[in-house]
Amino acid sequence: MVASALSTKKAVALFHALSDETRLELLDCLKEGEQCVCELMDSMKAAQSRLSFHLKVLKDAGLVEDRREGRWMYYSLSPQAMEELEELVGSLKKAARSAVSSKRCC
Repeated sequence: MVASALSTKKAVALFHALSDETRLELLDCLKEGEQCVCELMDSMKAAQSRLSFHLKVLKDAGLVEDRREGRWMYYSLSPQAMEELEELVGSLKKAARSAVSSKRCC
């Protein structure tokens, strides 16, 4: 298992969400704090429909949170998801350090 605290299904959703350049750019934009979708459109020079698709993937994976204010949606990073990612990567690092390289086929 990749991480004991995360289900395989959750790990797959996280890695899928992180496997796209546009989604990584969106996460990078959100490092500065909450942003309106209109601000994201301007900074990424992308149409709302394109960003909405990618934001939905990030939201479904739990990486971003949203809130509505009037007609606009505001997005921010999910602190809980960032902790889960840190735990997941930490468990992979620990496993890599403790792996015995002498175990080979043949």
